[in-house]
Amino acid sequence: MDLLDRLLAHDTWTTRQLLIACQSLPDERLDQDFDIDQRTLRKTFIHMIRNMEVWTDLLCERPVQERQGETVVELIDRLSLVSRDFALLARKIAREQRYDDCFIDTLDNPPKPKTFGGTIGHLITHSMHHRAQVMFMMEKVGIQEHVEGDLLSWEAHSFGWGG
Repeated sequence: MDLLDRLLAHDTWTTRQLLIACQSLPDERLDQDFDIDQRTLRKTFIHMIRNMEVWTDLLCERPVQERQGETVVELIDRLSLVSRDFALLARKIAREQRYDDCFIDTLDNPPKPKTFGGTIGHLITHSMHHRAQVMFMMEKVGIQEHVEGDLLSWEAHSFGWGG
């Protein structure tokens, strides 16, 4: 397994595990306001997944689509779909050695070129940043037991190395 595959799998698995840990929360806990970035668990998860959806559409050079679904179960489904599409595209770009090639970010005004590699890296690190915020909010609403979210723990769990 190469580094890109590790990062993509870890990114999706970790976000999914945090969503699963939040499934039992009532709406008032998912929507509890905190003085941090997106302000609630639900809004942060939506932001992370929507970010993946928008950038995947842009990388595929197709119109950005609106997706529906804001319950935890719906967000897990949206994550599954977009992470699969994003991973297939990222692997294709890697295989074709197109990291330094550009696409046009049509959401910029005026539209601007961005590299495929920079955008792939942005997506993976963006999610990591927000997962730390999610873990903070989870602990504040009473979920103390959750994945740590680091790559080596994911690898140990994925390969049965006792993590």
